[in-house]
Amino acid sequence: MTSVKSQDSRSTVVKMDAGRKQVFQQEGCQGQVNSAESKHGKRHDFILLLFLGFAGLYAMRVNLSVAIVAMVKAHPESQSLRDTDDVCPNPEVKSENKQNPSKVESREEFDWDEQTQGMVLGGFFYGYLLTNFIGGRLADRFGGRLIYGAGVTLTAFLTIISPSAARYSTNAFILVRVLEGMTEGVTFPATNVMLSHWIPPQERARSLSRSCGGTLIGTVITLSVSGWLTETEWGWPSVFYLSGSICLVWSWFWFKYAFDTPDDHPTISAAEKLYIKQSIGHHRGKMGQNVPWRSILTSVPFMTLVVAHVCHNWGFYCLLTELPTYLRNIQHFDMKQSGLISALPYMVMWVFNLVYSSYMDHLLQTEKLSTKNIRKLSMIIANHIPAAVLLLVPLVGCDSQQAVILICIAMGSGGASTCGVHCGLQELAPNFAGTLTGISNTMATIPGFLAPAVTGLIINNQQTLSSWKEVFHVVSLIYIFGGTIYLLFMSSDTQPWNDANTEKRKGSFKETALLKNV
Repeated sequence: MTSVKSQDSRSTVVKMDAGRKQVFQQEGCQGQVNSAESKHGKRHDFILLLFLGFAGLYAMRVNLSVAIVAMVKAHPESQSLRDTDDVCPNPEVKSENKQNPSKVESREEFDWDEQTQGMVLGGFFYGYLLTNFIGGRLADRFGGRLIYGAGVTLTAFLTIISPSAARYSTNAFILVRVLEGMTEGVTFPATNVMLSHWIPPQERARSLSRSCGGTLIGTVITLSVSGWLTETEWGWPSVFYLSGSICLVWSWFWFKYAFDTPDDHPTISAAEKLYIKQSIGHHRGKMGQNVPWRSILTSVPFMTLVVAHVCHNWGFYCLLTELPTYLRNIQHFDMKQSGLISALPYMVMWVFNLVYSSYMDHLLQTEKLSTKNIRKLSMIIANHIPAAVLLLVPLVGCDSQQAVILICIAMGSGGASTCGVHCGLQELAPNFAGTLTGISNTMATIPGFLAPAVTGLIINNQQTLSSWKEVFHVVSLIYIFGGTIYLLFMSSDTQPWNDANTEKRKGSFKETALLKNV
């Protein structure tokens, strides 16, 4: 039975290729079929612009994670804590303060406790929560180019005024961070809408990994550079000025060279345009369709994606916002070291993401693994491995080298989620990719402010090994729960309600039935 299915599948692929070549010949593109698939095209330029845009977005998102360590006055450890095994020894503190007693005072301007810091760090995500759904609907109806570009540009302006707001008042700074979250919240839903128009299904995993890889590169560069910037004469405000200014420059290139669909692009080749459109097939309808709300909100596969997305983001956001604090206050790295080492797990994650997604696309194209099995394997790697590894971090105690290695493994394996939950949002309903992403991202943003708040409550001004052990245990349990739910109830099939408002084209390629499972 399996061999018969395999022969039918290979026969379908042969027919698919023959059908595609026939259309290219009819359109005057004979001999360009292979080049449209393999050569550099406008869709690759589009991926590059998205990559740079996401790098800038995450630079503006994570800059506070390092800057806040330089902004906030350190609370000295009590003598009772120093005399226990619940804190790591920091023999350099006294000697550094004697040599340069004014250094700390001149750089650290704000007297915020852990709960206030949790509010400041979480402010961005309160705003981000509000606009994901709106961004998805606007992008579905009007296209993603304007929505994505405006989101980045407005976030850049708000980032530049952040230092002034912080010095004016804590509430003003939190408000600016909330507004930044609102303007940035529209970008991911807009991206999924554009990708569903531009990227053939068989290129989906690696294209999504490459474009969203900008989030990791932006994180790596920002965490690495921010620690150094905070110790220069420009101080912590330069972290905000630099990231905001770079994104303003990017916005000019975006509005000049990005387009909503291949049909809108003035210089795309006919061969590449046909390759994209015929690969995507009839599952991608026109913008502005009525949304089947009841079907979406009662869809078990979609709600499974949402739960997995929320749980995965809890671990990601907790480490994203709190890792520099852990490295400085527990492992006692200085600011420059803390920034560089905080960036290392995200560099590992980026490299793993690129290699893994390309390999998964290869397994899919050679039919060695089905789409469903690839998605399941990816989420096992992205959720269950980090859960297991983070449980080991408290066991290494004050061994900073082992702690960093374990955190790198945990964060690196999380990169497999791109081939799991993130690809699934496009597969379930390409016609409503923006709306689905908006709903899922809205829910998955809750950990962005809840994880720092819970961490602040657990730590409660006690920077001890036992407090951070509780933090890591909570993250691990949430990882396991989300990953297990995904394995039990996920689906990689395009849902029937995707075509509720779309007339299927008669006589379209048989390849579409095959590609919808990519």
